[in-house]
Amino acid sequence: MNYKELVFTIISDQDYHQDLLIATLGEIGFDTFEETDFGFKAYIISDKLDEEQVKEVLKPYYEQFSFSYEVNLIPQKNWNEVWESNFEPIQIKDQVNVRANFHQPNTDFKYEIVIDPKMAFGTGHHQTTAMIMEYLLETDLNEKAVLDMGCGTGILAILASKLGAKSLVAIDYDDVCYESTLENSAVNDCENIKALCGSKEAIPNELYDVILANINRNILIDQMENYAKVLKDDGEIFFSGFYEQPDLEIIENEAAKFGLKYISHKKTDLWVAAKFIK
Repeated sequence: MNYKELVFTIISDQDYHQDLLIATLGEIGFDTFEETDFGFKAYIISDKLDEEQVKEVLKPYYEQFSFSYEVNLIPQKNWNEVWESNFEPIQIKDQVNVRANFHQPNTDFKYEIVIDPKMAFGTGHHQTTAMIMEYLLETDLNEKAVLDMGCGTGILAILASKLGAKSLVAIDYDDVCYESTLENSAVNDCENIKALCGSKEAIPNELYDVILANINRNILIDQMENYAKVLKDDGEIFFSGFYEQPDLEIIENEAAKFGLKYISHKKTDLWVAAKFIK
């Protein structure tokens, strides 16, 4: 499977300008991003790229700041080389070490997660993933049933499994993410993770103690009712993939329609992760 790479050069002294572009591209199918010295790279499956749509959604930002981009074809066979040259281990709250299989183990951490990212989102490097991982470290997951929506590499489900979750369902609409979750679950000896390829229609008709949904604002709003139906009373749900302003208030208002009460949120740069309880 081939991918298209959009290489962005941004001329701006405001970090949030880059975040605006990334969030906008995320809403039209781009699912992997890599920061560079002068901007960032965005990736999408070749046959999903609509260059006219990209031009249209980016048009409003040309009046706010200066940026440009070029489009490259990235054969799938080159992807592992790209990641091996850029992927560095990360640590979450001095408790979790996330590394690739070509890094040496680090026994200084209570939990270690091995991730082969390929083209799947979710290595812990993005602020949204890291914040959900921080929330998981603060949550009692022992013997809990967990649903991970938009699972990417499966990293959140894997951490939840290591933290004592009894059963886990991890869902992503992208078949690359689905395969990545299967592989990463096996590498991390997480036999209690069930990976499914699909969207809200793929959610099993079961009840969950905890739901994780790190996607984007529009998809969260579209799927909110589905989450509420399968979350147990007093169950916890963690949302991420959006900004504090104006997105958090929009998410709060939508969640309230389905009995989901805002509890708290974390913020890194402009990105937010928020905790709700049913």
